[in-house]
Amino acid sequence: MPCMAVDLFDSAAAEQARREAPLADRMRPRTLDEFIGQEDIVGPGKLLRRAIESDRLFSSIIFWGPPGTGKTTLARIISNRTQSHFETLNAVMAGVADIRRVVAEARERRKLYRRRTILLIDEIHRFNKAQQDALLPHVEDGTLILIGATTENPYFEVNSALISRSRLFHLNVLTDAQVQELMRRALADPERGYGTRQIAVDEAALAHLARVAGGDARNALNALELAVESTPPAPDGVVHIDLAVAQDSIQRRAILYDKEGDAHYDTISAFIKSVRGSDPDAALYWLAKMIYAGEDPRFIMRRLLILAGEDIGLAEPMGLVVAAAASQALDWVGMPEGIFPLVEATLFLATAPKSNTATHYFNARAQIEREGAGEVPDHLKDANRDAKGLGHGKGYVYPHAFDEHWTPQNYLPREIAGMTFYTPSGVGYEATVAERLERWREAQRRALGIEGRAGPRLDHAEVERMKRER
Repeated sequence: MPCMAVDLFDSAAAEQARREAPLADRMRPRTLDEFIGQEDIVGPGKLLRRAIESDRLFSSIIFWGPPGTGKTTLARIISNRTQSHFETLNAVMAGVADIRRVVAEARERRKLYRRRTILLIDEIHRFNKAQQDALLPHVEDGTLILIGATTENPYFEVNSALISRSRLFHLNVLTDAQVQELMRRALADPERGYGTRQIAVDEAALAHLARVAGGDARNALNALELAVESTPPAPDGVVHIDLAVAQDSIQRRAILYDKEGDAHYDTISAFIKSVRGSDPDAALYWLAKMIYAGEDPRFIMRRLLILAGEDIGLAEPMGLVVAAAASQALDWVGMPEGIFPLVEATLFLATAPKSNTATHYFNARAQIEREGAGEVPDHLKDANRDAKGLGHGKGYVYPHAFDEHWTPQNYLPREIAGMTFYTPSGVGYEATVAERLERWREAQRRALGIEGRAGPRLDHAEVERMKRER
């Protein structure tokens, strides 16, 4: 009798917890037929759908996608369909001890009952390398079938050995229409949603909630729940959700942006490529996204300083000046007013003529890597120490002694005299540099009796490789 009382109490507590759960949790799809979106991986006839429906999930899988797209829901659907034992761990709270416990129980279950164990690890990217390594042998020998769920790129956040033993499924953000359909279901469902209550939601309000949710079903359902629960019924008993209520319930559009994840790197990449490509409109758009999402403006400013040197250079020498001045102004002023120098630098650099000839430095470095560094000619050596005994500095001609502050003279190691590494672009101010430099080089070759020859010329891929080796 006492046991029955405890069971009844537990059952009542569980039922109350279900009733009090957030709307998004109550409305979580329980079957593939209820699941909305991701048709490319769980649509009719797709591999994953067939595996789930036939309970033949034999290999580990990783679900990767933004929040609110159905990663955990798909795992729960698998748990509802499978005859295997299903375990769940959250990587934020679990450790190696939890993994060992699950493994020990899975081995015992497999030995005694020939029953498989499926382990869902939510937010698997939170596991460190040691924790992920602890999983590997048990995934390899089939003790565990792993389902990993992550919002981060698994190729960076999950051990390559685990990835190679798993099938990766990428989930996309839901469309506004799909999010609206989920909210309509919640309004109509009498068991888990608001089907037993009189609620009228204007189409404009529903569209606003879906649009601002940004493809995140959980975000939209949370906003709908807030709107319903915070709005008193009218005299006729109807809870009316209009556009104004919807706008109050979800104030800012959700932006997927993790400062250590793909969105961070992809967005700054789009920003820099837009500035490099001379598209100020796109540059402002990506800048706005980063600032809106809370990116550190100093990080953006550092990237603009690099771009000013690498992608604009002598085509517009003021580019680096403007970027440096904007960087200093941002430090002095701070945000939010610091946005103005940041925007000014962005627009100046995006609309400036472009030249990447600063990367010609790597042509000179490639020459040194291939043939070694040549000796400094005697006339260029420091005359302050060894002029008398070794003749250092003898023969050096002081350029400022001449009318144009220039005179032909060799400045390279003797064996590569006349070699060129820098080729001006002929764009913007650098066009003037190109004309002047060609005149100097020709006069130098005639005066020294040497032939001009080109040094190494690296393509973009080679330059990028050398940049990484800095």
